[in-house]
This record gives sequence, C-alpha cells and structure tokens, in this order.
Amino acid sequence: MQGRHILLGVSGGIAAYKSADLVRRLIEQGAEVQVVMTHAAQQFVTATTFQALSGRAVRTELWDAAAEAAMGHIELARWAELVLIAPASADCLARLAQGLADDLLSTLCLASAAPLAVAPAMNHLMWSHPATQANVAVLARRGVQLLGPAVGDQACGENGPGRMLEPHEIVARVAQLLPVHGPLEGRRVLVTAGPTREGIDPVRFVSNRSSGKMGFAVAQAMHEAGAEVVLVTGPVCLDAPPGVSRIDVESCEQMHAAVQRELPGTAIFIGTAAVADYRPMCCAEQKIKKRSDTLTLDMMRTPDILAGVSARPAATRPFVVGFAAETQTVEQNAHDKLLAKNLDLIAANEVGHTKAFDTEENALLVLWRGGRAELPHASKLALARALTRIIIERYLACEAARAMPADPACAGVSAPAAGAASTSAGASTSTSTSASTSAPPPARGTLAASS
Repeated sequence: MQGRHILLGVSGGIAAYKSADLVRRLIEQGAEVQVVMTHAAQQFVTATTFQALSGRAVRTELWDAAAEAAMGHIELARWAELVLIAPASADCLARLAQGLADDLLSTLCLASAAPLAVAPAMNHLMWSHPATQANVAVLARRGVQLLGPAVGDQACGENGPGRMLEPHEIVARVAQLLPVHGPLEGRRVLVTAGPTREGIDPVRFVSNRSSGKMGFAVAQAMHEAGAEVVLVTGPVCLDAPPGVSRIDVESCEQMHAAVQRELPGTAIFIGTAAVADYRPMCCAEQKIKKRSDTLTLDMMRTPDILAGVSARPAATRPFVVGFAAETQTVEQNAHDKLLAKNLDLIAANEVGHTKAFDTEENALLVLWRGGRAELPHASKLALARALTRIIIERYLACEAARAMPADPACAGVSAPAAGAASTSAGASTSTSTSASTSAPPPARGTLAASS
C-alpha cells in the first residue's frame, strides 16, 4: 500500500471508534489516509482524533469556504485511489443507493471514479430489514464492494449480523481492492460468465452445469492486470471479484442485450459464459402438468453472442476471446470454432461428468492463428492469470499491427486463417469467413448446449 491514496469516510455509529485503529493500521502499511466525517460520526468520535492519527486535517463540511475556494471536494475525489466507508450505517447505505449528494461524503462518492467499498455496521434487525437489503443489492450491482458485516455481539446487547469487520480484516481486504497499475490500465474488458436459463414454464428451465468459476477467475485476473472489468453473469452462487462491476442476467436474450449495451468502449471481450444454443420457442404461462408419458419441446436458436461481437466493424470490434467446452476432439473442435466465429483467441477444455464443471481446478488449451499454448492442470484462478498473460501478449501484438502491415494472426486486423491450427510461432496466411448470426429453422426436442 506504500503511497496509495485512501479516502476513509466515517459515518454515524458506535463502530466509529474502530475507525481510529483502522487509520493507524492503514498508515502502518504505507497508505496516505484522508478522513471525511459525517455530522453523525462526530457524535461518536472527534475529528481531532483522526487528525492526530492521519496527520491530515479532517474534512467534515461540503460548504467549507476555505477548502471549496479551489473546488476542494473535486480535488479530494480525484486524489482518492479508493473510497472506503467504515463504518457504513444503514442511513449511509440508503443515501448511497439513492445517489444523494447533500453532504461532503455522499458528494465525494458520486464525484470520484475510484472504487468504493463499504463496511456496514448496524443493529442486526436494521441489517436484515428488506429496505437495507434492497439498498445493498443496488450497491452490489453497481460494483460497490461490501466488506462484511460480521456476526456477533452488538453494542445494544443483542447478537447477530451487523458488526463492522475488525480493522485488520478491513486492511487485508483493502489491499485487494486498490486499483492495480498493469498493462491493461485504462482499458475496458467485458467478460461473460456462468450458464443461462431458458424458461419452459414458470418453474422449469433449460440450462447447463456451468458454475461460472472460470469466468469469475478471468474477471479477477483481468482486474489484477489493471483493466476496468465488467462481468455479465448468468445465475451463479459466487461473489463478484473485488473491483469488478457485475451485471446479473438469466436468459441468453438478457445476456445478449447486456453485452450489446456494455460493448461500446470495450478493448477486450472474453466470452466464458456457457450460453444456451437453443431455447423453447415459447414459455408456458402456467406450469405444464404431467398428463402424458412423453413431452416434446420445440426449440429455436438463441442469438450467438460471441459471433455477433466478433462480426462487428473493425472500428468498433474489440479483441475477441472465446471458450470451447468439448467432450471429444477438443483441439479440432476448438480450432474450428476459432475460425468459424473469426475469433482472435480461444481457450478450450475437456468437459464431462467429473471434468471442469463445478470444480476448483481445470486445464486449458489456448489457440490462436499461428500459435498454441497448453496450460496444465491448476486452480482456475492460476489458469486465469496464465491465460490473461497470453491474452495481453496477443492483444498488444494486434494493437501494434493496426498501425503496421496486417498481421494474419489478428482476426480484427486482417482476414482470418484457415486450415489446421499451427503449433509454431509462425503466422498462417489462408482465409476464412466469419460465422452467420442468423437463426436456422427450429429444432425439435433439442436441449441447450454450452457455447
């Protein structure tokens, strides 16, 4: 944390006394800490305490004539590399969720592009109240990182969830949240993850066994490389990696819409999601009753999200990475997909009843025009980091090729290669066409397959 700028917001709550220790621990790690207090916070601990610990004058007022003569709140918002609110009271969470900006702390949260983390602290009934949970859900969807709360004894004498995490726990989390200055700094990466669900009736759907773990690991690795990461995910039981903005969807249509909405300005698109290839032609309004021994579902193709992104005009087309989950002839099938969908790179793995899906480990075969790499069995996060290094290398090479004679290894720069995948570092020279995204005639009785 040496030299990193942390803006610590302190809102009103008895846990504010812990924030003094938090300031001390952050400074011990080498961070520079600027404290901003709400009026309610000053009822529990004085600004003098924080000034003595931080070595900086504490800011408390939006209408501070001396500070605002030079637009001090904007200066503070730009100074911060991370905005941390600890404790974050129920009132503070509600104000953040509503986007209010009538005091210094809430205004800074809106005016800063830095990541925002909150450490909730309140009575357990306040924490579990539907209004608070709704506010927390809104903040989580916006990419705000929730640190806690912990469960235990509370100042009111009751017990339950709502305790602020201990300062040492918050410091450990903050170290993971601070923006990383890496090779993708200033670039936007869009990742899809998890399965999709295609409705049959109000209680049934067609889906697959994807857990989303690989996609979430890729999102984390891309963030660690300095990228601004947006993660569009199907239904999974995973927390968003710190610093990653998350968008939850359910169906392929919803994922397609989210990708199209988030795509502008994206430098790299990584399609790890196991998107259903087919969906029922219609979703019954009422539960289908068990009236016969057999049931036939009429299925139709879903939008091909990956091919659609790859087929965009060169001026708006990102570097496109696909995934291939195969049960046989993994390399040939992955190579065919690389060419058919005009991808820049593809990561393939073998799947089955005990392979890849819903596991903590995996292995990948990575292909691009003119090259390949095998990533041996390892944790999905370790694989994601190794894959990220390859993606960065290929992305930067293709970016350089845009200003030079066309590089056949870059799908977005020149015509894609055809033929068998090369195992050398040389570039292939033959051509291929991109996949059509038009839907074929409906299929009958076909279940969804991951793409």
